[in-house]
Amino acid sequence: MITAILRKMGSKTPGWVVARLISIWPPYLGAGIKVMEIAPDYRYIKVCLKQAWYNRNYVGTQFGGSLYAMTDPFFMLMFINNLGHDYYVWDKGATIDFVSPGKTKVTVEFRIDDAIINKVLQETASGEKYIFDLPVEVLDADGALVATVLKKLYVRKKKK
Repeated sequence: MITAILRKMGSKTPGWVVARLISIWPPYLGAGIKVMEIAPDYRYIKVCLKQAWYNRNYVGTQFGGSLYAMTDPFFMLMFINNLGHDYYVWDKGATIDFVSPGKTKVTVEFRIDDAIINKVLQETASGEKYIFDLPVEVLDADGALVATVLKKLYVRKKKK
């Protein structure tokens, strides 16, 4: 239901509304994932994962699935809102490299800029698909690297 509401409202939805709705989406709410901020232009998103008894793994550190989940849809959401309805944008894949145990609240900051948006527009102008990777880092409360995630996105201009 939340995803249907977000799709209908589209890029007209203020970032703070989207942040609240995503934060109460059951998979995120249950994992302890919270969207802290979405910039009005959808070029910056900050997501946090608090450590709690329900998202620890067997050895007491952040559950890897939760670490990945907190990175899952955000680059896709950012590009959908920056490219508009004339483009298909999909998460195509990802890899995650666990660097150190997450023992505290962790944070991810997603950023896109004019350079990457222009590159996507250039690569898809003829209607061809464009598949590219974007890295993001999961950091603990002290700023130490917990994991790196490489998101693979698919973008294609819709045929008229």
